[in-house]
Amino acid sequence: MRENVTEKQKNILEAIYNSMNSFGMPPTLAELRQYIGVQSNQVILDILEVLEKKGLIKREAGKIKRKTRKITILPLGFQILEKEQKIPLLGVSSAGPFIESLDTSINWFSLPSTSLENKKVMQSKEEFFAIQVQGDSMINAGINDGDRLLVKKTNEFRSGDIVVARCDDGTTVKRFIAESDGRAYLRPENPAYDNMPIYEEMIFEGKVILNLSQIK
Repeated sequence: MRENVTEKQKNILEAIYNSMNSFGMPPTLAELRQYIGVQSNQVILDILEVLEKKGLIKREAGKIKRKTRKITILPLGFQILEKEQKIPLLGVSSAGPFIESLDTSINWFSLPSTSLENKKVMQSKEEFFAIQVQGDSMINAGINDGDRLLVKKTNEFRSGDIVVARCDDGTTVKRFIAESDGRAYLRPENPAYDNMPIYEEMIFEGKVILNLSQIK
């Protein structure tokens, strides 16, 4: 992969990383133009498109792709840069009743290097984020109050997955269960809590793949 990334492409990737590391957000188009010494926004947009096709970054869909504030460096991008992977910590989610929605502000932190041994994380072209849980409804799944969880954004969920679910009441972490008779619900991993129904307006934000607090 490294030989397929040009110097200019890598420079753009480095500029995105440095801006995230220093300011918590990617650089503007103007800053990227200055960084590699070009005058045209289109040159930058073309490079960003190539980086996205190579699975090094991910941009928001639609018109926002013409901006740079919604760029995420994917695991392969961090490999190219030989940098620690940084992921957004989006706030607190409940391991109990629903609590307020995930924070819209972003704090970045370095993913522990031992978790990078997980090839599914390293080779993935998916987005990841982290949350901190509040509550004890998932203690029998090894998720305790205050733990940080690594979550993969996905649209595919199977019965038994631990998910981050959101509705108007807020967010919660529970196990998704789909029964053979068509019933589906969110199940806590603590007998002190009841199952939660899945409402039409409920959205699954992602699937929990790792408890970061268990990594030493």
